Amino acid sequence: WGPPPPPSYPLHITWKELLLTASLLIFWNPPTTAQVTIEAQPTKVSEGKDVLLLVHNLPQNLTGYSWYKGQIIDLQHYITAYTIDTEMIVFGPVYSGRETVYSNASLLIQNVTKNDTGSYTIQITKRGDETKGLTGHFTLYLEIPKPYISSSNLNPKEGTETVILSCDPDTQDVSYLWWIKGQRLPISRKLQLSENNRTLSLFGVTKDTAGPYECEMKNPGSSSRSDPVTLNLL
Repeated sequence: WGPPPPPSYPLHITWKELLLTASLLIFWNPPTTAQVTIEAQPTKVSEGKDVLLLVHNLPQNLTGYSWYKGQIIDLQHYITAYTIDTEMIVFGPVYSGRETVYSNASLLIQNVTKNDTGSYTIQITKRGDETKGLTGHFTLYLEIPKPYISSSNLNPKEGTETVILSCDPDTQDVSYLWWIKGQRLPISRKLQLSENNRTLSLFGVTKDTAGPYECEMKNPGSSSRSDPVTLNLL
């Protein structure tokens, strides 16, 4: 007796069978521990508004959370903490009265100021692990206001006068970029930037260097560009 003959009909595998196979493969993969992440809501934070630092991927079997300003976990940077079993909230030395910690580990900051920008660290404590715990980091940036260009002289004499353009307002913790005719500023002896790139000096303005100019302010959280400004040559 030989092996049975192959079936005369073609073999069909349905999408449901493929999906079932894929789901079984996923089911039998060992689960990986998701990293604790922090998200700001809203994502763009303006001065004077409220922001919620929402914590994702919290592990199970927790005892509490502690929030710190900066990336160092010590008493001097301690904002506030929440103990799950007792629902107790404790305030630290850098608590300003505008921070609220919730039972889901999120931190609300009300009436945000420039001093609130920077790094935040959450320490999450699990049962039987009182010393180590998990940490998550987040850096808060304020939304950048729309900049504008100020000029020392909007009507310079062609080829003879120096004009200084400033990107305003003067803002902390941002980088400044300049554009001319929609392109990044070229390297030229006639165009000189200040050390922090906020001011641009134009030597002997000609039609080629009259603009239009735009300035941009940016930080890792947002960016904003000014309206174009063109110099009127005399």
